[in-house]
Amino acid sequence: MYNTSIQGIIILIAGITLLLLLFISFIITIVYKYQQKQNAYLKDIEALKTSHENTLLQSQLEIQEQTFQNISREIHDNIGQKLTLAKLYLNTLSYQDGNKTVTQVNDTVNIMSEAINDLSNISRSLSSEIILNNGLIKALEFETLQLEKPGKYTIHFSVRGNPVFLKTDTELVLFRIAQEALNNIVKHADASQVDISLNYDHHLLAMTITDNGRGFDTGLPFTGTGIQNIKKRVAILNGCLQISSGKESGTEIKIEIPLYESNQHL
Repeated sequence: MYNTSIQGIIILIAGITLLLLLFISFIITIVYKYQQKQNAYLKDIEALKTSHENTLLQSQLEIQEQTFQNISREIHDNIGQKLTLAKLYLNTLSYQDGNKTVTQVNDTVNIMSEAINDLSNISRSLSSEIILNNGLIKALEFETLQLEKPGKYTIHFSVRGNPVFLKTDTELVLFRIAQEALNNIVKHADASQVDISLNYDHHLLAMTITDNGRGFDTGLPFTGTGIQNIKKRVAILNGCLQISSGKESGTEIKIEIPLYESNQHL
């Protein structure tokens, strides 16, 4: 009976070793892809410096930069914590208590599986072309899922009307506007709930982002770069920007842009 238990433990340890090797290979692949993207990002920065007001390229670079920040935070806060816990379980294996050892090894396998899934999600987010390949709605869904992961925010995302594919440049700028607004919420709002909505209404698209944070006095001049960047991009889209806020009463940012016949229904 004891020998059977030891054999089971040896098999489990062999399995976890194989899983660790797979995990290390996966990390090497992720790091390699990350380095490739970073090199391309640096080259694009140099191209941006030599161009004159290339808004589309600037938006692409900012989306990549935000993606890199999200990846760094995810690896440090989430995956790093799971790997530390898995290491703790493996370092405290007790061969005197077979049942406890089996439980610890099984827990380690589960933790490693979760970490691999998280790395897979990170791999998908490495490419800022998510907006180009999947459209604005899918890109916003992915963005909200990443923001919800730490558990700090409750986010509600809704789409109303008859969604259409906009021009790629338009969707890219809209997505960057949403990222900018969400980034402001994370940095300044101290909110717990965020509502994002897209309303496709005949020849008009309205994107609204609302939070229940501390808010600010809209009667004062907007000095922050976040709001200024949003205003600039809305103007590029020939849109209309409305900001409603007050101290301790949250903030609502509403962007309306015209739709055109050339857009395609989803």
